[in-house]
Amino acid sequence: MAKSWEEINARIANGEAVVMTAEEFGDIAAEQGVSTAAKQVDVVTTGTFGPMCSSGAFLNFGHSDPPIKMGEITLNDVPASGGLAAVDTYLGATEPSNVRGIEYGGAHVIEDLLRGRAVRLRATGPGTDCYPRTEIDTWVTLEDLNQAYLFNPRNAYQNYAVAVNSGDRTLYTYLGTLLPRLANATYCSAGALSPLLNDPTYRTIGVGTRCFVAGAPGYVAWEGTQHNPHGDRDEHGVPIKPAGTLAVIADLKQADPEFFSAATFTRYGVSCFVGIGVPIPVLDEEIAATLALTDAQLTATVFDYGVQRRSRPALGTVTYAQLRSGQIEIDGVKVPTGPISSLPKARRVAEELKSWITRHRFTIAPPLQQLPQVGAQAFKPLEVRTEEAI
Repeated sequence: MAKSWEEINARIANGEAVVMTAEEFGDIAAEQGVSTAAKQVDVVTTGTFGPMCSSGAFLNFGHSDPPIKMGEITLNDVPASGGLAAVDTYLGATEPSNVRGIEYGGAHVIEDLLRGRAVRLRATGPGTDCYPRTEIDTWVTLEDLNQAYLFNPRNAYQNYAVAVNSGDRTLYTYLGTLLPRLANATYCSAGALSPLLNDPTYRTIGVGTRCFVAGAPGYVAWEGTQHNPHGDRDEHGVPIKPAGTLAVIADLKQADPEFFSAATFTRYGVSCFVGIGVPIPVLDEEIAATLALTDAQLTATVFDYGVQRRSRPALGTVTYAQLRSGQIEIDGVKVPTGPISSLPKARRVAEELKSWITRHRFTIAPPLQQLPQVGAQAFKPLEVRTEEAI
């Protein structure tokens, strides 16, 4: 049994495609077998909704009269990049406010724009013959901007660490608050719904893949930063540690605040929760077998964040079913678990993407270029070196 991208898109265009979420596909595969499920289903939708710090937006303000070449730029007192053209900027989600610190940051500005709120734009410039203005103080809305698009360099991590803390003091991390002496464990993945766990070797997801980004139609723009396909994998070929990532792009003006939410992690910093969904065509039984994997079959590695080094000790692996049960066991110690991503929201993403395909004929696209595979350039750490050493 094999299907082509063209055959599946023709079925989508004719309203004949059978589309299921990854959870639904797992159920039918368990009941009727992978082979039958592969024949019956054309597209499986995935979804995840969790904190994705490496996110942000490119914005173009248009020219004032007289015009200005913007150098130092703030939006609601949050610094934005002035290193682009005269009235372009990139606003990073984790940038903190000059006034309010991590209580309010770039992600909050993006959410304010998305919700139709006016944002205060202040900028200074050097003053040139073509850009004589040297400062500006005004208010803008999303509607005022010429272009506003999300460009997120690293989203939808393929698996992620389960975090615990063996130390004697509370830690405040990007995985939430970790209590001392293994008093809790946090994790961040939609498990069986997560996009790259459903395509572990990147057969169908790559540069040019159409996807769901914060409620807007978007694309995979490139491999995500820190993309690392080389780590340990299970018998299904699925990574058991953080591995692949996606860089994604989408029109902020089409996004939905239901699927983008600013956040502040206590004593850590600003982040944003982003909904990402990717449709996966059921081209053959090999793809179907991975799509059929459940939380009971997918594992993640527990890392000890109490050891504050680049390479933290691994304390074993657990399944997502165990994590979702509310308790795991580490060295005989029962540890309560809690997600920092939202499974209900991930389900909403997958359902919404399913609706796009079945109701609005949202077609799928084969990759223009594959993501780096196992055997590509090794993932490199940052080493601290002196000029003399270089």
